[in-house]
Parts: sequence; structure tokens; C-alpha cells
Amino acid sequence: MARIAGIDLPRTKRAEIGLTYIYGIGRARSLSILMRVGVNPDKKVKDLTDDEVNRIRQIIEEEGGVEGDLRKETAMNVKRLIEIGSYRGFRHRRNLPVRGQRTHTNARTRKGPRRGTIANKKRSAAKT
Repeated sequence: MARIAGIDLPRTKRAEIGLTYIYGIGRARSLSILMRVGVNPDKKVKDLTDDEVNRIRQIIEEEGGVEGDLRKETAMNVKRLIEIGSYRGFRHRRNLPVRGQRTHTNARTRKGPRRGTIANKKRSAAKT
């Protein structure tokens, strides 16, 4: 089983796709890593030799910016925005869209489910 950057890569996937399971590696970066190592991107992860896995691991460590370090850096950037009181930090703190999207309608993923039951409670209280 190929274990790179603390992640067990799925054995049945192609190497190009398997590397994308590592946080910070997308399709383009995965493809460039495999080209530098000299591995066919269509090769399955289970078919990779130990030498190829070690070379992939070495390139990823040289480049840096994956998994825990990248997550920590991202979290620190958001924390900095919140602390300096920027507009983006304010949006992060209130769990609203940060990049200028509309919120009058839509944005349900970020805002969560509708809270329409409060209005119904007021009406029922007024009747009694």
C-alpha cells in the first residue's frame, strides 16, 4: 500500500487520481510530479514499485505545501484576517460567503438550513 504524506493512496485508482487524495495536490500538480518521476499516469497505485513511490514522496517533500503544513497555513491566514478585522475576516467569523456572492437568495451551503420556524412561532403565539 502506497503511503505518502501520511495518506494511504487508494490502490485501485490510477496514479494521477490517487495522488489527488493528498490535500494540496490537484490533477495538474499530480501530473507534473508523475512526469518528473517518469511514471505513466495511467498506471494503478498498486502497480507502483517501492522505488517509484519513494521518488514521488521525495519530490512532494522537496516542493512542500501539502497536508498538515498547508492546512495550518490556511487556518492561520483566516485567523489573521479575523484578528485584523478585515471585511473578509468578518465574513469568515459570521460564516457567510467571503468572495462577494449574493446572500439574499442562495448561499444555503454556507449559511445552513433556513430558520423559518421562528416566524411560525410568532404567529401561533399571537393567535392565543
